[in-house]
Amino acid sequence: MTPIQVVGIGLDGREGLSPRLLQLIDQAAVLVGSPRHLSYFPDAVAETWVLGDLKATLDRLRRWLAAAKPDIAVVLTSGDPLFFGLGRLLLDHLPAESLTFYPHLSAVQLAFSRLKLPWQGATLISAHGRSTEELTAALRRGDGLIAVLTDSTHNPAVLGQLILTLGLPYSYRLTVCENLGDDTETIHRLTPETTAGKTFAALNVVVLERQRETGLDPANLPLIGLPDRAFATFSDRPGLITKRDVRIQILADLDPRPGQTVWDVGAGTGSVSVEINRLCPTAQVYAIEKTAAGHGLIQQNQRRLGNANLHPIYRAAPEALAALPDPDRIFIGGSGGHLAKILEQCAQRLRPQGRIVLALATLEHTSTVLAWARGTEEGQFSWQIDLRQIQVQQGVQVGPLTRWQPLTPITVITLNRP
Repeated sequence: MTPIQVVGIGLDGREGLSPRLLQLIDQAAVLVGSPRHLSYFPDAVAETWVLGDLKATLDRLRRWLAAAKPDIAVVLTSGDPLFFGLGRLLLDHLPAESLTFYPHLSAVQLAFSRLKLPWQGATLISAHGRSTEELTAALRRGDGLIAVLTDSTHNPAVLGQLILTLGLPYSYRLTVCENLGDDTETIHRLTPETTAGKTFAALNVVVLERQRETGLDPANLPLIGLPDRAFATFSDRPGLITKRDVRIQILADLDPRPGQTVWDVGAGTGSVSVEINRLCPTAQVYAIEKTAAGHGLIQQNQRRLGNANLHPIYRAAPEALAALPDPDRIFIGGSGGHLAKILEQCAQRLRPQGRIVLALATLEHTSTVLAWARGTEEGQFSWQIDLRQIQVQQGVQVGPLTRWQPLTPITVITLNRP
């Protein structure tokens, strides 16, 4: 038997342990745990060490182990000690061969069981004593199911506020599971908005479920700069949308006018096309998208937010461009690896005093566009080139404080034809 036995325990205390584990605890010469864990065993004959200063306790265990006594020590820890628990620190400071682990049901397992949710694909995050960076990344990716271990700083109300400040293109349902496994166990089903001002038991797990419907009323949306969550998006890549702050700049650089013809090449969800359609209802807007999923989303967003002058085109560029009327404005948001060929077609078809606007996330695509534009100056085309890089940073909650969280920089290139 290894000298240190690490036993996971739940809020049901000793009643939740098997006879074998209770026998181990009875045999222990040393019993280590938090005041709550030790309180479950008031009659223990072992020497009890209160787990307060972690470093001091780990040093004490190391010295005890070095003494090579024939006895065993039992370390009590919450749930599964190797799931965001004390197990990692024990393995960092003590030889692995001196440790044996006995996991209990973790709070996350209990939470998903109570909610009757399969969780093999869930994202599991601890914000207990940590920052919210990992959670922020998961929310921006649009992970469908997220479980979060909280603490007094990163409590459910703070997590709800974080979701709201990120301005996501989708919504989350927030369930707070308190005191799981105890007689006082409580489940709260909330939204990020309804967490504000609420307090919860210190022992809680938050489960976030991404919702399919936005629940926004199209009649109450702004004329320009629609929130990202107003659009239907890809279910597996919900963050794949031209973000609101970038979209506003694109619209300003495009400068669409009533009655014009506009091409949106690589339209994705159609967010830019919808915005143009709302700003200039009489303009003919052609949203070209090569994927069936994207084409379907454009149609869906048109029905909710646009009118009949927005035309979803299910075909790849540049081949799709041949059948379209000559444009006054062109936005290129995606090229499918054919950027130079698409630019060549656009240049051939663009009307006088027209313009092309591109939103680019990579250095390589920026270099391709600039090389192409400057190369055409020796031929039949001449361009006025405007460059700008958009770096947006959002204020997000970090406990009681707020800090800046950057989004991916986007280069916007405007090619104006004299």
